[in-house]
Amino acid sequence: MSKIGKKPIEIPEGVEIRLEGDILFAKGPKGELNVKVLPEVKLEIDKAQIIVKKADEQASTNAFWGLMRALINNIIVGVKDGYEKKLELQGVGFRMSVQGSKINMALGFSHPVEAEVPAGLTAKIEDNNILVISGIDKQAVGQFAADVRSLKEVEPYKGKGFRYVGEKVRRKAGKKAGTK
Repeated sequence: MSKIGKKPIEIPEGVEIRLEGDILFAKGPKGELNVKVLPEVKLEIDKAQIIVKKADEQASTNAFWGLMRALINNIIVGVKDGYEKKLELQGVGFRMSVQGSKINMALGFSHPVEAEVPAGLTAKIEDNNILVISGIDKQAVGQFAADVRSLKEVEPYKGKGFRYVGEKVRRKAGKKAGTK
């Protein structure tokens, strides 16, 4: 039994849900998203909530049951509130700026690094070293944040690089001076 799949999904005020064939559409104040409903699950939709049920009793159906419930909940939260990820850049001389749909970064390489912000996402800089990535699609926001972070991952000796805000980085001790 899926603990996640059993929970009903509440439909908040201002969000419209419609099912066309096997595609569920959610429209809200931030925009519109859709998700393809797998044949292993059935949906019961009324005005206040969505209940995801299993179509059969196969072993793989349990995994899809919880997955579909989570995906449907993600699009509802996305069109109502949206998602955002915050990345912090630490390091002497490391800078970043947003110009249009590009993020220009100086990350200690011999060349500047540019990252193109995907359509549907926005990027802005706070406090000179925090990059805020926001959008309505949870997967797209998380993937772009991971792509930016992979440009200069935080290293364990001096702590330079991109880290998620609130992320703890285990620091390693450097070389010790030998005594003879």
